[in-house]
Amino acid sequence: MSVSLAATTDPQDRLALLAESIEGGIATVFRQTAMNRFEQAMHTARREEGELSVERLGDLWAETQSEMLGDSVEITDNYRSWWSYIPHFVGTPGYVYAYAYGQLLAMSVYHQYETQGSDFVPRYLHLLRAGGSMAPEDLGRIVGCDLADPGFWDGGLALLEAQVDQAEDAAAAAGRL
Repeated sequence: MSVSLAATTDPQDRLALLAESIEGGIATVFRQTAMNRFEQAMHTARREEGELSVERLGDLWAETQSEMLGDSVEITDNYRSWWSYIPHFVGTPGYVYAYAYGQLLAMSVYHQYETQGSDFVPRYLHLLRAGGSMAPEDLGRIVGCDLADPGFWDGGLALLEAQVDQAEDAAAAAGRL
């Protein structure tokens, strides 16, 4: 059974739905971006320094993850090896970029729908019919989105920020703050 946020009035249930959505958005947009930065740092270091030790890879992992996590999470010695559980970092560099790009693109396009309303729907259906037949920039033009404009991408991040605000309100209403 699927439950929509709009139909959920219980603050605990709203908080649970919002937390799941927020976690997914953060994991896909921010965590995958941090992982992509690790891939880039790893492959750049390999080209410049030669073979990399496990310790050097751990340093690169810790640096790129710390940039995302800030001081909210302690990077432990054991966490420094987590890069090793993702084999495509080595064999398929750039693989994780598509996750972050796709998720943020979808959220940003949805923000355009929220802004423009029903007039957006025919153009969006045209975009879907076009599939992968054009470059992303050309596909974006179908729905009036300029992928080179940071403001377009900010729209997707604004959706995530709004969910965080709603989650805070639900947590307060549930007596959890």
